[in-house]
Amino acid sequence: MRPPFLFLAAVGGFIGVAMGAFGAHGLKHLLSEHLLDVYKTAVSYQMWHVLVLALIAVLPEHKLLRWAGWCLVAGVVLFSGSLYLLAIFNIGWLGMITPLGGLAFLAAWALLAYVAWQKNQEL
Repeated sequence: MRPPFLFLAAVGGFIGVAMGAFGAHGLKHLLSEHLLDVYKTAVSYQMWHVLVLALIAVLPEHKLLRWAGWCLVAGVVLFSGSLYLLAIFNIGWLGMITPLGGLAFLAAWALLAYVAWQKNQEL
């Protein structure tokens, strides 16, 4: 088990629920439909990826899973974080940061797939 990842997943899930509620109740009348969709995308990606982070936290130890976990953390911060800020403050240049978070997510999924493939080869 990787306790830091389980902790970060729990905190990320808490923040994701709070941000979702804030968006649904506090921002829906303040943001344009487009920016509200951007905000909802941030919440959705955050929640899905912290669930995967929680899974990685409880899988058997593997060096590449540790890398995958940190890629997920970076992805949530860069992808969801930049979208939250972009939507709330309407700062367009933050959209240039979002793809870096997407690349971090892709790296995490690729690492997870590789570890699964390796384990399958051992059977």
